Amino acid sequence: MRTSVIRFVLVTAFILIAPLAFGQSVALPGKKMQGKLHLLPATLETTQWGWFDNSQAPVLKVDSGDTVVLETMMHSHNQVVPGKTIEEIKKLRTDHPGRGPHTVTGPIYINGAEPGDVLKVRINRIVPRAYATNFNVPGMFGQFPKEYQDGQVKYLYLDWDRKITEFVPGVIIPLRPFPGTIGVARKEPGRDSTVPPGEFAGNMDIRDLTEGTTLYVPVHVPGALLWTGDSHAAQGNGEVNLTAVETAYKEMSVTLDVLKKPRLDFPRIETPKSWITMGFDQDLNKALDFVKEQTAKFLAEQRKISTDDAAKLMHEVSDCRISQVVNIKKGIHCLNPKDPKGKEDMERPTKETTRYYVSHAKDPNLNKAMDDASRAMIRFLEEKKGIARLDAYGLASVAMDCRLGDVWGAEKNVHCLVPKSIWQSAKR
Repeated sequence: MRTSVIRFVLVTAFILIAPLAFGQSVALPGKKMQGKLHLLPATLETTQWGWFDNSQAPVLKVDSGDTVVLETMMHSHNQVVPGKTIEEIKKLRTDHPGRGPHTVTGPIYINGAEPGDVLKVRINRIVPRAYATNFNVPGMFGQFPKEYQDGQVKYLYLDWDRKITEFVPGVIIPLRPFPGTIGVARKEPGRDSTVPPGEFAGNMDIRDLTEGTTLYVPVHVPGALLWTGDSHAAQGNGEVNLTAVETAYKEMSVTLDVLKKPRLDFPRIETPKSWITMGFDQDLNKALDFVKEQTAKFLAEQRKISTDDAAKLMHEVSDCRISQVVNIKKGIHCLNPKDPKGKEDMERPTKETTRYYVSHAKDPNLNKAMDDASRAMIRFLEEKKGIARLDAYGLASVAMDCRLGDVWGAEKNVHCLVPKSIWQSAKR
């Protein structure tokens, strides 16, 4: 009798939910929307584990102007959940070489999107699960795999009433969810790992892409084919141990619009106050050169000035930070003020302030400057703040903000900051 009841419930749930994966629109009482609303649950049929492929059949088709409310899964098709050990997590990678760890929901086909167009993705709302994880895969990934041959996994409770999580006793991380991975299909055919980002966006790990912001990404194949996953609740600028506060979303609402112009050659992000330009490369020096070009191009368009004048203006108004250094292609993003008279956060201390613990390094090689600055902060957290070795590595990954200072001279400057405000007793 019990088996029959369970079977009836599962079959009924499938009948109710399955059509939503194929684009059935629904209405919300009292909610006026410009386009249709679609629901997309995360199932084995509507997700892929660790790869993008532009020949993948879409799981949902929508029109420009429609809104999609979707779910996401945890890594490795929901296998990285509380109780899974670090040895089991490592085995999920070694047993499946060539693919990323991310589970991505999609692809979503947007009718009318053609190569050369721009897909506008506005993030309306994010509702994460109640738990998350941060882990260091022993000896394999992260910024310092040789130094961390041992690994660990931490599972964290996400308190969404107060929007905090306690990373270690007395250290509280503010939560600000964003999709670590969101992007469209590449122009090249074939199956590709979800790990490296590119002109299709993807695994950008830019923590400013939160609720109320918009991603603009060039379309490379008909229908664009949008995926998202690698859902984060919080992250540092740098993400040095490979992972952020990794979670999954019970709800992520996005509105999708196809723009025929203006054209873009690389993704951009719009926040309420800024436009974000970005650059990716295996070498941080080359990522910096690329983001300088993108930022100068943007400022020239925005201010209607020459690219030479825009390049000079960049170091006065643009706030550039190291997004991540662990996705094969490392990332730098620059926030540029919408207000032509405005200026971004240019605070770049070289020593401790009333608000921040600080590490600073400079070197002609930006990769080495980043390594030196982040190593120094990890050592500080361990030696001066008494945090266990692997916890210090993880805390730097989720809380450290690595900012670019003067990069126009012979030496590149990196300033890594950790807010003192995260040290507080958790209220129980």
